[in-house]
Amino acid sequence: MMHIFVIDGKTISVFPSTMLGAPVIYLNTFADEGEKIFEIAQKINCPPFTLVAISGLNWEYDMAPWDSPPVFKSAQPCIGGADEYLRILTTDIIPIAEAEFPAVPRWRGIAGYSLAGLFAVYSIYQTDVFSHVGSISGSLWFPKIKEYVFSHEPKHKPARIYFSLGSSESKTHNPILQNVHRDTEELHAFYHSKGIDTVFQLNSGNHFDHVLERSAAGIGWLLEK
Repeated sequence: MMHIFVIDGKTISVFPSTMLGAPVIYLNTFADEGEKIFEIAQKINCPPFTLVAISGLNWEYDMAPWDSPPVFKSAQPCIGGADEYLRILTTDIIPIAEAEFPAVPRWRGIAGYSLAGLFAVYSIYQTDVFSHVGSISGSLWFPKIKEYVFSHEPKHKPARIYFSLGSSESKTHNPILQNVHRDTEELHAFYHSKGIDTVFQLNSGNHFDHVLERSAAGIGWLLEK
């Protein structure tokens, strides 16, 4: 049965698999959408997995690798708190979540939408805990993230990486966001050249279309092998 706990003001919801040793996906969420995504994953017949969804995040702090000015006039600046949040995730959240598991998970994955998709990619350069990565409509326009990836090595080579975008996400007058399609494709090609099993999925619509369904589809791809 689902169980919930709170650490550092963040709410962690665990949706367990009935299969012993099933993989676990850690999903950072913007608006506590974990349960709905888990339900959709069941409906589309994803292989068995446990979902650990984290909500109550300080979005522009916890998910940002470093400082970055607002993308829009009405947006908040990003203040790089990803390293601090990742420490909480790996040293506090994961041990407590997995203490309830009846068996050790076969592997751990990390996934997220938008800035959480950026964080998922960044995390593998700071920890070797995750072997599968889902960057769903990831904010890979983020200043200097591409250069960072090209010049650093992951702590452990990931087994699979999933990228996706909405087909209209780069069709904008915003000069920063215009590059998101190009940058995502370049990162996908880079990881592929390293022998990592990776895919880039282009979905119809803009950044805010079918968020739950896109998230479940990305998780499903990570679980295929």
